[in-house]
Amino acid sequence: MILYVNGDSHSAGAEALNPYCFANDDSLYWALGRRPHPDNERVSYGCHIANQLGARLHCDAESASSNSRIIRTTKHYLEYNPRPDLVIIGWSTWERQEWLHNDVYWQINAGGIGEDWPDEIKNRYKKWIVEVDWQTSMNFSHQYIYNFHRDLERQGVNHFFFTAYEPWTGTEQLDWNGRYLEPYNPDFTYYNWCKNNGFKTVKPDSYHFGPDAHRAWADFLYSNMLLKLLTNK
Repeated sequence: MILYVNGDSHSAGAEALNPYCFANDDSLYWALGRRPHPDNERVSYGCHIANQLGARLHCDAESASSNSRIIRTTKHYLEYNPRPDLVIIGWSTWERQEWLHNDVYWQINAGGIGEDWPDEIKNRYKKWIVEVDWQTSMNFSHQYIYNFHRDLERQGVNHFFFTAYEPWTGTEQLDWNGRYLEPYNPDFTYYNWCKNNGFKTVKPDSYHFGPDAHRAWADFLYSNMLLKLLTNK
């Protein structure tokens, strides 16, 4: 059995066990680049679910990921690898973008200009941040994910979605056929669910949770949704 997980820092287990978001933040793992730090991935919700299922985990999550990157890399995995028994995606915040420049995909968000960005990306960002319509951007991301969900349904790919941090507000409420955990209810984002259930972030200025929250979230998904999906697929 294969479990495929994708998402942003929450699905990567960022800071769960140590202060690293990317593997290459740790000099011992610099060759792994922006992949999840192995120690954090081992205590992530995805690893817990894989253990519960007796599955082999493939995690493509990346901290600071846009939803466009999540969809692109998931499509790539499905095209070139054996079909996983279950795909779980924790969707990132909708304002994040992915821009291709000189064969490199850059992850863009509203938090400001990255020091390592090339000048072309910096100049494009300055124009984008002034002109972007946030509600239009949210609506586009929402529909883009829904279209991807429908593609997975047509391909017969068993999948389940949740929102990692920010719920869809002001968007049309669509029918996800039981494949998306309460997408329009802010209490069921991963971040808010953890907060509401008494878990604290790893430090006051972080949005990330520790191993106990990851395990509880894994148990919640597994017992309430995933077993049913795997039984009825």
